Amino acid sequence: MTTLSNSSWRLMQPSFFLIGIPGLEESQHWIALPLCVLYLLALLGNVTILFTIWTDPSLQQPMYLFLAMLSGIDLVLASSTAPKTLAVLLVHAHEIGYTACLVQMFFIHAFSSMESGVLVAMALDCYVAICHPLHHSTILHPRVIGRIGMAVLVRGMLLLLPFPILLRRLVFCQATVIGHAYCEHMAVVKLACSESTVNRAYGLAVALLVVGLDVLAIGVSYALILRAVLKVPGGEARLKAFSTCGSHICVILVFYVPGMFSFLTHRFGQQVPHHVHVLLATLYLLVPPALNPLVYGVKTQQIRQRVLRVFDI
Repeated sequence: MTTLSNSSWRLMQPSFFLIGIPGLEESQHWIALPLCVLYLLALLGNVTILFTIWTDPSLQQPMYLFLAMLSGIDLVLASSTAPKTLAVLLVHAHEIGYTACLVQMFFIHAFSSMESGVLVAMALDCYVAICHPLHHSTILHPRVIGRIGMAVLVRGMLLLLPFPILLRRLVFCQATVIGHAYCEHMAVVKLACSESTVNRAYGLAVALLVVGLDVLAIGVSYALILRAVLKVPGGEARLKAFSTCGSHICVILVFYVPGMFSFLTHRFGQQVPHHVHVLLATLYLLVPPALNPLVYGVKTQQIRQRVLRVFDI
């Protein structure tokens, strides 16, 4: 098999070819329709959430500021994935430039990491609101929230910046066909003809570090919340305490369950059909941004009332 040397690869920088949904090429335009609906829902919902929080002073509270961060990240995450994916599926624009592919890959993985970090921050907010309600505003004042947001941003950037840097060191085969609908890290790494152990090991380490630590932090937060709630006398008071974080629990499940399934099947799920994995990986990047505004809009009375007033409903 012929290969391109490192120097000639950097000089030529050929494009990649995105297949889309392997094995379902004949029905890809039908698959694109629900993906397009999800993307439009993500745009409309998250822009509405950001506008509502920005224009309503009563929503300048920790919970809503974290929600604004989540909406901003979801907008970038969905917009990094959907336009090119829809172009591949609808108009067969399969080609993507080498640099564009690395940029898309970086944004997708970096902002996925940031979303996980914001979910941890929202779990912290739930813990403080339930376990230390009298000190909620003093513990999570705007300066602390700003620092948390900056820490989430910096972590995502620093951890994922090595992805494109390490990929530029690889020697690729001439057949640069990606069996995916977007530039996913492992899908690109598998095209390399040179040794890619460092890339694979670093990708696995980052995934385990981010997801492992974040899920652990969320689990500890909710264990402490559960312990505090069980000490509250009266079923109605307990139900009110649980409903405080109900939206957050729904968002956690929507984000982590398909994400972990996609991650595990990419590395260990050889028995899972490839088109199933690609579909789930694509939905993983579009379903949470589309559903998060709906979950918080339905569950959070203040946001629901404010949106209804804005649209005169």
